[in-house]
Order: sequence, then C-alpha cells, then structure tokens
Amino acid sequence: MPKSYPAPARFPVTVDVVALTVRDDALNVLLITRLIKPFRGALALPGGFVLAGEDLMTAAGRELAEETGVEQIPGHLEQLGSYGPPGRDPRGDVLTVAHLLLAPNFPVLSAGSDAEHAAWYPVSQVLDGDLKLAFDHERILMDALERAKSKLEYSPLAAAFCGDEFTIAQLRAVYEAVWDTRLDPRNFHRKATGTPDFLVDTGRTTVGDTGRPAALYRLAEAARSSTGQSSRTVLNPPLMRP
Repeated sequence: MPKSYPAPARFPVTVDVVALTVRDDALNVLLITRLIKPFRGALALPGGFVLAGEDLMTAAGRELAEETGVEQIPGHLEQLGSYGPPGRDPRGDVLTVAHLLLAPNFPVLSAGSDAEHAAWYPVSQVLDGDLKLAFDHERILMDALERAKSKLEYSPLAAAFCGDEFTIAQLRAVYEAVWDTRLDPRNFHRKATGTPDFLVDTGRTTVGDTGRPAALYRLAEAARSSTGQSSRTVLNPPLMRP
C-alpha cells in the first residue's frame, strides 16, 4: 500500500433541476433566463452552488425556490446524475449534480436570485434547436427525458404529473406527451385500471373530453412511498413505449 495519497481535488459543486410538466398536452421544461455571467441572458435550468453543510436534495429545493418562487416542491424529485467537473463551466472545474422533478402543472411565481425570468417552455423547442441552453444543460435535459420516458414504462410515476385525482384520459395524456406518441384509449384504459395496486376509483366523476362524466382516480396507497413522492409499485407487464 502507498504510504501517502494525493490530496483530494477541490472544486465547487452545484445542483441543477430539470423540472418537467405537461401543459396543453405537451411536455414542458422549467427554464430561467440567467441574470449574471457566464451566459448572461441565456436560458438555463434552475440551479446554483451548494452551500456549506447543505445536502444535495435540500440545495435543489432551495435553488428552485430562489429562482422560480416555488417554495413547496410538488410531484416527484429524484437525483438524476453528476456532470463534470472539467469542461462544462467557463469559470473552471465545477461539478454539478442534476435532479429530475416530475410535477403537475404549477405556476412559476417569480424569478429571483441570479434569474431574470422563469417560465415553462415546450421541450420540443429545445429538441428542434429553436432554444439553446447554457452550460451543458441540453445534455442534462436529454438524460432527464430518457429517465422520465423509462420511468413511465415500469412505474406509476406518470401520476406525478397529475393532481391528487385525475381521469384516465388525463393520465394517458401524460404518457402521450412524454413519449411523444398516441396510445389507443381503450387499451390504455384496460391496462391502467387492470394493474393491481396502481389506481383506485374515487367514486367521483368530472366532465370528460366528450362532455360526459369521467371517473376520477387516484394513485393507490401501495404505489406510494412513506413520503408520498416515489413509488414502490412496479407495473408488470410494463407499459412499453411504441
């Protein structure tokens, strides 16, 4: 064994949040307009430096609150992956730990901290090249999209995009928006309602797309963790992307 080890490298650590929601039947991502250099005036994911003694999940929630005004994180938040440290920030070596937030459509209250503006943008505009993102945030967004798409195949996390209660049509719209495809309504209804420990019929109804009452469902208790954010239920067989 060596008698000594090299001193550990020291560099700043940041967090970035890829917040995804479904608005007007399209997948949207929450972006800020940067107020400071580098990339001043450019679109970017919400995020910033981790404070001393702060854990990563807390830092992600704090940055989301500071830059978008969202104090209470809705939906499901999980760690996505780490990026860097070299080559991703013109200021020098910076390691970022990205997080994925799957959330119902929530209002962006106000921009703050080092953000000039915060708003939802269609993911398709980034994929088509109409919107350019700062740093390596396009790569992080691509990884987040793949994670979200795969999550929907084998877990009930599509419900994280909905409110506490939703119709089967609203749930199907989530799958269609995330997967960018159309699903057969009858087959989807049969699969969603026939999977054990997935959905519970609330006994209530709402006006559906056709004007007729549509049953309201909620996520089954077995599909929730103790925090109510992530699922312990696995869809078997999974709902596969076309």
